[in-house]
Amino acid sequence: MDLKLLDVEPSEAERVVVDLFTGLGRDQLLPALHAVNDRVGWISQGALNHICRVLHIPPAEAYGVASFYSLFSLSERPAKVVHVCVDLACQVNGAKSLCDRLTSELGPAGARSGWLRSPCLGVCEKAPVALAFEAGEVAKEQLLAPTTAEEVIAVAAADPSHVDGGRAEVPQAGAAGLRLLKRVGAVDPESLDDYRATGGYAALRTALLLGPSGVIREVTDAKLMGRGGAAFPTGRKWDAAARQPVRPHYLVCNADESEPGTFKDRLLMEGDPYAVIESMTIAGFAAGCSRGYLYLRGEYPRALHLLRNAIARARERNFLGDNIMGHEGFSFEIEIRRGAGAYICGEETAIFNSIEGFRGEPRSKPPFPVESGLFGKPTVVNNVETLVNVPVILTEGCEAYTGIGTSGSTGPKLFCLSGNVSRPGVYEVPFGTTLGELLDLAGGVPPGRELRAVLLGGAAGGFVRPDELDLPLTMEDARAANTTLGSGVVLVLDDTADLGAFLLRIAAFFRDESCGQCVPCRIGTVRQEEAMARLVGKRPLSTSAEDLQLLKEVGQVMRDSSICGLGQTAWNAIESALYRLGYAEEAAS
Repeated sequence: MDLKLLDVEPSEAERVVVDLFTGLGRDQLLPALHAVNDRVGWISQGALNHICRVLHIPPAEAYGVASFYSLFSLSERPAKVVHVCVDLACQVNGAKSLCDRLTSELGPAGARSGWLRSPCLGVCEKAPVALAFEAGEVAKEQLLAPTTAEEVIAVAAADPSHVDGGRAEVPQAGAAGLRLLKRVGAVDPESLDDYRATGGYAALRTALLLGPSGVIREVTDAKLMGRGGAAFPTGRKWDAAARQPVRPHYLVCNADESEPGTFKDRLLMEGDPYAVIESMTIAGFAAGCSRGYLYLRGEYPRALHLLRNAIARARERNFLGDNIMGHEGFSFEIEIRRGAGAYICGEETAIFNSIEGFRGEPRSKPPFPVESGLFGKPTVVNNVETLVNVPVILTEGCEAYTGIGTSGSTGPKLFCLSGNVSRPGVYEVPFGTTLGELLDLAGGVPPGRELRAVLLGGAAGGFVRPDELDLPLTMEDARAANTTLGSGVVLVLDDTADLGAFLLRIAAFFRDESCGQCVPCRIGTVRQEEAMARLVGKRPLSTSAEDLQLLKEVGQVMRDSSICGLGQTAWNAIESALYRLGYAEEAAS
């Protein structure tokens, strides 16, 4: 390929890390960008030129990819920066005052001051949080959760610890009846022996005895629905991919949970990483996949460390690789791909583009992933929580599994409680538990405060009023109540929360995270934020009425004509706040 490059050369450090990718293909673009960013802290024009030479990628396309992700910088910045979360859970737990103090002490957010404002970091149960990063021969990251302005200032002036962040914990640790969370906080997540001593790899052995069709039948009969928000039947998805004659088949574990308020998958990966690896292996066996990709959120350094260890230990013991557990002909490998800060890459087809070395933009469907997905081959995509339900099904049986929850929503469900709640964290309950019962488990709002609203499903979800706490948490009941469980977010707002600022942050989030590929979302999210800014600013009534009408029209256009779920749901939470919580009248008064 005749590449037209600018006359800029990489530094020696950049050249060394990029040369490691010599002879590889375009799908290594994202790992190469990470390698440069980890080494020097930003991606220079010389480094990008060299990546283009080594991977044979046109410079304009490589620039388009590098500029797509928020964790990368194409302008020079210090090797050390601190990302401070300003998203929903952190916002209602003091992020604004924290950032005001940092601005006063260090200067405005930016490369020069050494701190940056960040969207959700996925550690909402410990809000407010920050993530310190320092580039070098070995990149260092340190999670500060919960944090203070004093701590951020101190860390900005010191060396961050390597992959710090503490042991994964759950408020229900030790409670009877836990299935998905039974090991989290109770066993050593680095020990394969501990995992096996608590039932690990019994499910894979059962799967090998049942055969692929038997596994799919068990998952289908268990009525396992996807836990990422779409709630598509998992068994039907696996069966559709398994029937495709084209080879190879791929499995993608979507571990890029970027929905503000969502952190359940992080907890599973940090507290029970071998369960994720075993579950992926079972899914690969059932759907005829020889390779799996675990697309991991870039802000999860501890999960990355533990998953790498789990994959290495599993391969050593023949739970990955060729002829797994002595089963002739079944070979399966797992590769981790790190995201780099793009909410849209949680969409299943955007993940494919990201892995393949393109901008993480969604693809039009059909064709569907089970027919033509990653690298144009049949592909199964499941999120972490969906997958870790499979060993439960295979060890307890589909009949026992359907005995948990309701007839329409079977099994246990993980919910992420954050915001103004006494005991935030991930909670495991059967489907059908009411919202009020779940809030009681978490201790309700802090003493002396009153509940104002609950955001279900995250920024793409909807609000529930205090008089609706008898809502059963099932997919069917949520739909009937004109809301959604989404990714399991339960973000609690008490009477001290600034609802206007909260809604404005939701609007800003969607504007920032829109990939810009389709006009309805690219323009609509901007107009939505502008209108919300005017409403929150308490303009005159005539302006408010016009803005409310504009929001309705823009929201409906995004819902009807956006190419993917981001634009289609960008209006949901704001609409429910305006008309379910009555914020429209409040804004107009």
